[in-house]
Amino acid sequence: MIFDYFFGVIGFAVLAILVNAIKILREYERGVIFQLGRFWKVKGPGLIIVIPVLQQIERVDLRVVVMDVPTQDVISRDNVSVKVNAVVYFRVIDPEKAIIQVEKFLDAVSQLAQTTLRSVLGQHELDDMLAEREKLNKDIQAILDRQTDAWGIKISNVEIKHVDLDESMIRAIAAQAEAERQRRAKVIHATGEKQAANELVEAAKRLAEEPNAIQLRYLQTLTEIAGDKSNTIVFPLDLVKSAKEMLG
Repeated sequence: MIFDYFFGVIGFAVLAILVNAIKILREYERGVIFQLGRFWKVKGPGLIIVIPVLQQIERVDLRVVVMDVPTQDVISRDNVSVKVNAVVYFRVIDPEKAIIQVEKFLDAVSQLAQTTLRSVLGQHELDDMLAEREKLNKDIQAILDRQTDAWGIKISNVEIKHVDLDESMIRAIAAQAEAERQRRAKVIHATGEKQAANELVEAAKRLAEEPNAIQLRYLQTLTEIAGDKSNTIVFPLDLVKSAKEMLG
């Protein structure tokens, strides 16, 4: 009876050890195996055996991680305070480095993204943040990718989502835009006046070269005012003479 109990306990312990030793890793997972505290190998996906006590496993997800970068207070190069947030897309390409080279790589990437976002945007003026967002995205992505390469992590993309201004700055920008629109309208009006003046000067020169053309212009003007309700129209004497000469 005692032996049966003893063998039953032993059998149960062996079964528990076997069950605990069997690990199943999904297609997007890898297992970093440590043997007696030292790195041994990376295993997976599928069914793997991990010897209890002697070996330990750290699971690593290889899928793309979408990480929100919390809103950061940034002072631009032209001393404008803005609030900026972004999103970072990255994935682990070397599970061994991601586990051994850095503690909690998700937290490390988040902190690095925050500091890099403030550093890069602080070197640009507000107009650049609003107009050249695509370029800034690429600059931040390149910097993050270089620094996380030692961690076995690939930064695939960075997107700045929002650049928020305070109310006073929004009003100032609106006033600046209105002033710019008024300036352009005045420039266009002045350009039109200049072109019209040039055309009038050219027309005057042509009329001066052809005296009969002036008389014809007089007649055209009289034709235009003939429909008015004026009772009296005064004809210049030289116009009458010229008209007689033209009619023969």
